[in-house]
Amino acid sequence: MRRGGLAVAFVAVVAGTGACGGGSDGGAEPPPESDAGSGAAPDLALGAEVYASSCAACHGPDLRGTGQGPSHLSIVYEPGHHPDEAFRAAILRGSPQHHWDFGDMPPIAGLDEAEIDAVIAYIRDVQRREGFEE
Repeated sequence: MRRGGLAVAFVAVVAGTGACGGGSDGGAEPPPESDAGSGAAPDLALGAEVYASSCAACHGPDLRGTGQGPSHLSIVYEPGHHPDEAFRAAILRGSPQHHWDFGDMPPIAGLDEAEIDAVIAYIRDVQRREGFEE
């Protein structure tokens, strides 16, 4: 498979799984520190701002999803199943509908590397604080 095809398959399989919704998992291990970026700590305030303006309309202001996109607190988004690079790929290239009925996720245009690192770090920070849902 050509590299481009492999990237599309990766996005479809890894970044394209959907949310389950439900109650708190309570027993899940908290995610490790974000592996986003190249060494400098991402700015969580910037991440919250970018999430609010670029992600919340579909994934919810509280990360619990909407009728347009899955919850980022779903257990399927824990780092062992969806590493930070899966989020990065979905942001940069979008994600075809896979395990959800929300339709394809379009790429999110206009974000630079620092903003992408910050939004991923923000999502991981909220996951650590809130835990995962089944």
